[in-house]
Amino acid sequence: MSEDRANTAEDNDNTTDFGFTRVDRDAKAGMVRGVFDSVASRYDLMNDLMSGGIHRLWKRFTIELCAVRPGQTILDIAGGTGDLAARFSRLVGQDGKVILADINAAMLEVGRDRLIDKGASDNIEVVQADAQYLPFADNSIDCITIAFGLRNVTDKAIALQSMLRVLRPGGRLLVLEFSKPTSPLLGKIYDQYSFQILPAMGRLVAQDADSYRYLAESIRKHPDQETLLAMMADAGFVESRYHNMTGGIVAVHQGFKA
Repeated sequence: MSEDRANTAEDNDNTTDFGFTRVDRDAKAGMVRGVFDSVASRYDLMNDLMSGGIHRLWKRFTIELCAVRPGQTILDIAGGTGDLAARFSRLVGQDGKVILADINAAMLEVGRDRLIDKGASDNIEVVQADAQYLPFADNSIDCITIAFGLRNVTDKAIALQSMLRVLRPGGRLLVLEFSKPTSPLLGKIYDQYSFQILPAMGRLVAQDADSYRYLAESIRKHPDQETLLAMMADAGFVESRYHNMTGGIVAVHQGFKA
């Protein structure tokens, strides 16, 4: 593991990464909340602009890996504006349940309103929750997804253990997250885009360049594919593996509870 990637491991001191800045561990959740309070109303629009709409394909592939069946209980952590939850709602049917969870109240408010507009709220429960301390019973969830949210969690190891606890035996976790490009050339192009174009786009569209500068920094501090795979194994997940997408800019990790 390279030195910069080793530094993404959970720290033993009282500080942690907030992008490229070291902050008090207890302060990070509030700082992340501030970022998403700022961008909540334009979050989906910015996702479309930033990825050219490709994020929808990444999410569709993740949902396919979930192999959701009618009657199951699905937990979407950091589910924000509810795009995954709306799809899961149709898949589990009236006998199933989807829990849309996010630590950020502003994101949940946007998500709840959009789900009501789509008529997809009957079997969806909206819960404000911290991924590190999930307020659900042991062995109660069939499948968990967390899309573009794990990098914002203060202690990823604790969060992974919390997810394992609430999964039923045989249940699966899908982590969709930005990762490390597999090509050095692509990595250089991606860096230029992330640190020059992305903040400018955030300033023009969301009137917030700083939040999108944090986005770029948080991606660079997130564990790479192999490091996250090892973290899932350490948490107790079995048969874990990952799939690179768009040259490793994004990866989806999958693991099961024994």
